[in-house]
Amino acid sequence: MGTQKGLLNQRTLSDKAFDTFNIIFMIAVGIVTLYPFLNVLAISFNDSVDTVRGGISIYPREFTLENYKTIFAYDTLLVGLRNTVLRTVLGTVIGVLTASMLAYTLSRIDFQARKWMSPLFAMTMYFSGGMIPVYMLMRQLGLIGTFEIYILPALLSVWNVFIVRSYIDGLPIALQESAKLDGANDFVIFWKVILPLCTPVLATIALFIAVGHWNAWFDTYLYNNQKPQFTTLQYELMKVLQSTTSGTNYRDQNAQQAIASVSPESIKMAITIVVTVPILLIYPFLQKYFVKGMTLGAVKS
Repeated sequence: MGTQKGLLNQRTLSDKAFDTFNIIFMIAVGIVTLYPFLNVLAISFNDSVDTVRGGISIYPREFTLENYKTIFAYDTLLVGLRNTVLRTVLGTVIGVLTASMLAYTLSRIDFQARKWMSPLFAMTMYFSGGMIPVYMLMRQLGLIGTFEIYILPALLSVWNVFIVRSYIDGLPIALQESAKLDGANDFVIFWKVILPLCTPVLATIALFIAVGHWNAWFDTYLYNNQKPQFTTLQYELMKVLQSTTSGTNYRDQNAQQAIASVSPESIKMAITIVVTVPILLIYPFLQKYFVKGMTLGAVKS
């Protein structure tokens, strides 16, 4: 009896030692992970002249809002923000729907064309016509100079399709069979059975698609650089950084005076915060779906 109590106490001490080590280790990892972001945040709020001296850690030495005032002094920035939010929302919703619908179709065993369609889709991941043929195609389709250029070319991602299809293949086939016995057709099965169970993987690809749309600027540079009404946030911020670095304004007279009082390093950090914070605010709401499925206990045998 005494031996059992000793082993129990020893095990308890070991558990406490492990918990202590684990807490210290995770705090250290958190500090190492959080420090770069806090440093960027501090520099973005620090006076640009003082920033040149260096030595900024996790808090601004001379607090100022001039860096952010310089960024938002551009007239087209709010237009770019509106277009970026719109393309991110529409592109994410449509991208998730198209990927999930095609993935469900390819996962069906009774779909006879799945054997040759899957390799055909996979080929598009390795072969591309190149930038010039794609630009000519967009011009022939009449998409250049339109907002649809942000949505239609990115309508479907084969990689996302394969991710969702692999997840659907892991779902119990008995769920679909039982739904058919209850009189459900393919659309009802997809909408009321497959989609709710695919919430984790759909949230994952939704984050991928949203980040891609939010960070996109090169398509604006290629197709809509002469259309200010269709500009995007990332493209406008890129122009701000170029203007600050070169010391010249970029088609915006209202920001000329503000540019002269900041440094490229301060502007770069402020831009980083502007483009990062929205995604950081969305990520926690999707993170819970990455680690937990929704089919546990759905089928009992």
